[in-house]
Amino acid sequence: MKKVLKVTGYVVAVVLAAVAAGIIYLQYAFPNVDAAPVIAIEKTPALVQRGEYLANHVAVCIDCHSTRDFSRFSGPLRKGTEGKGGDKFDHSLGFPGTFYARNITSDKETGLGNWTDGEIYRAMTKGVSKDGDPLFPVMPYKAFNQMKTEDAYAVIAYIRTLAPIRNKVPKSDPDFPINLILRTMPSDEAPALEKVTLKNEVAKGKYLLTIASCGDCHTPRDKGNPIVEMSLAGGMEFPTPDGGVLRSANITPDKETGIGNWTEEAFVQRFKMHENPASVAPGGPNTIMPWSMYAGMEEQDLRYIYKYLKSVKPIRNKMERFTPPAKS
Repeated sequence: MKKVLKVTGYVVAVVLAAVAAGIIYLQYAFPNVDAAPVIAIEKTPALVQRGEYLANHVAVCIDCHSTRDFSRFSGPLRKGTEGKGGDKFDHSLGFPGTFYARNITSDKETGLGNWTDGEIYRAMTKGVSKDGDPLFPVMPYKAFNQMKTEDAYAVIAYIRTLAPIRNKVPKSDPDFPINLILRTMPSDEAPALEKVTLKNEVAKGKYLLTIASCGDCHTPRDKGNPIVEMSLAGGMEFPTPDGGVLRSANITPDKETGIGNWTEEAFVQRFKMHENPASVAPGGPNTIMPWSMYAGMEEQDLRYIYKYLKSVKPIRNKMERFTPPAKS
């Protein structure tokens, strides 16, 4: 009996040693990406203007990195908070840990003031911070990795113009084993769209929809992974602060449950109608979809997106869009 216990003890010790070695390996060998590139972006007025448009109305970087006013429909930004960070994503929203959108203003102590352009570019497109830590993909670096280099540079040029705001954001705290899995996710894959010529309206629409990360919210997930065969069919659940549940819309061209019966004009106006969001009664339906930001997208770009969405496979996905909180 003692021999059996002794052997068992050895086996357990070996297993624990192997697990510890694996954890140490993941901690020090990953993320396995190249060092931040050495770049110095010339912040021309035209590039900054392009970046301002992309960051506020297409890729909507400023959405998560600012404070939003959810007393109004779609939570428009609170003026003066642009880039200060602090938006929280935790277990109440279905995240495996607690994650924060960092301060991206030019403040040197709490923002990006001491980051190089290359370090910002690597964080945007590879998902690795200045100190080498992986970013949770709520920061849609896999979508921004598809961004044309000139557009990525434009966003960085614009971010550099944000007024410094002193706001120390807490460090993200992923659960185990997500903290280890995250380290394996960043990669040095070449941007898939970098060499694609956006020569037609459908291709332009796909590009805009990709860098806007629409698929992140409009594709349902299973155990955190997008269900590929349900791409853009909606149904992803978002708990609301008061206990309700909001589900993303089906934006495939299914005629019964998607946008199959929408005209191009109706699609454009669906965005433009939210330029000045109204107040929302407590407990009333609201949305995290930043309509007021997308409302600033150029009409032609919205038309490109519409044309792309009409070209994808229609998927029937009927759902209850909003479940109000249970009455006490």
